[in-house]
Amino acid sequence: MSITRPQGTGLRPDRGGVGRLRGGAGGRYGRLAPVRPPRGARDSRGLGALLRMPFSRKSPLRQLDWVLLGAVVALSVFGVVLVWSASGSVAGARSYVVKQLIAIVLGLILMVVVSGIGYRRLRQYAPFLYGASILGLLAVLSPLGRTINGGREWLSLPAGFNVEPSEFAKLGIILMCAMILGDLRGTDTRPRLRAVAKALACAGIPLLLVVAEPDLGGAILMLVMVAGLIALSGVRLRWLAALAGTGAAGVLAVLNLHLLKPYQAQRLTSFLHPTADPTGSGWQALQARIAVGTGGLYGQGLFHGQMVAGHFLGAEQQSDFIFASAAEQLGFAGAVVIIGLLAVVLLRALRIATRADDQFGMLVAAGVAIWFAFQAFINIGMTVGLMPVTGLPLPFVSYGGSAMLVDMVAVGALQAVHRHQFLFAG
Repeated sequence: MSITRPQGTGLRPDRGGVGRLRGGAGGRYGRLAPVRPPRGARDSRGLGALLRMPFSRKSPLRQLDWVLLGAVVALSVFGVVLVWSASGSVAGARSYVVKQLIAIVLGLILMVVVSGIGYRRLRQYAPFLYGASILGLLAVLSPLGRTINGGREWLSLPAGFNVEPSEFAKLGIILMCAMILGDLRGTDTRPRLRAVAKALACAGIPLLLVVAEPDLGGAILMLVMVAGLIALSGVRLRWLAALAGTGAAGVLAVLNLHLLKPYQAQRLTSFLHPTADPTGSGWQALQARIAVGTGGLYGQGLFHGQMVAGHFLGAEQQSDFIFASAAEQLGFAGAVVIIGLLAVVLLRALRIATRADDQFGMLVAAGVAIWFAFQAFINIGMTVGLMPVTGLPLPFVSYGGSAMLVDMVAVGALQAVHRHQFLFAG
């Protein structure tokens, strides 16, 4: 006898997979209804994954150097407060603070963008940044340029903003020289003479344009950066000796042929003989040392510095002489904090350089470290009589939108190198 299978009694899985039996007409069962997890369990699982996402191994936030970022933000906050106090009694003092805050916000945005564009794209974009800086320097020397304090270094923008292309040229030189010196062929372990010559030629164009402005401090900084990059690239010692000899001969030629501008020669004279003209060219340097000395251990307090309130440091007390303003108002303790934060930035940059995956990354990080270290040394040194007065600002602290923007972009380049080695290690 054959057994007939009743229709509709077979179990058919639903699209949702395993589930409970659903009753049909006439008491027949066969269709599986999907079973959904409880709403609370599903939401908690999604929320937990969302909270863990920023701290995952592949998260861009975790790949940043937070110590470096924290030191940069702390220095920027110090700078805003000091700019506020140094320009408190000046007409339009509020505009200084507002412009500095705008520069910091835009700089942080650019830093995040540069750190996220990728390590390889940073190398690809180097010629474009270099070319843009050259065009900016050429525009400065044209009728579009603006002369301030004897130097034609600025381009005027709407709403009272000014751009200083020489600041952008510093980063352009670092990226281009790093790209040229880091392009090792085959089994080469050091750049060839042709690469060194190309790097010198690329650096020489913006250097000559900066000298023509004239900006002696910026030109000296560019020379130091290029010399440091060539030395760290691993070139032969005899090439370094030849470059050093050429540089020394150039300095002697400039001094003997009297190629310096009158105010530049006066600054050098006042540095060598501080008391020769205390009411003229040596006035600012002398007042800066007095401000540093009167600060004592803990300073006279913010907005209570007598030298700052009396504007004895001149119109540049919120920019070139910001460290003297800090020393008078915050004392030795405040000066040590600023120097300590700068040291953290330099040490993190050197740490990134030593851990870089290739020659290009090492030279970019080392070049930024040389840039910040030399500029900070010159700025602090001129306030205590160790260096002649120049127009080099204190990184992240001095007032200046162009300097702040470029400094932040340079930190973004450091973060890009750091993220690349982080991903490579992972």
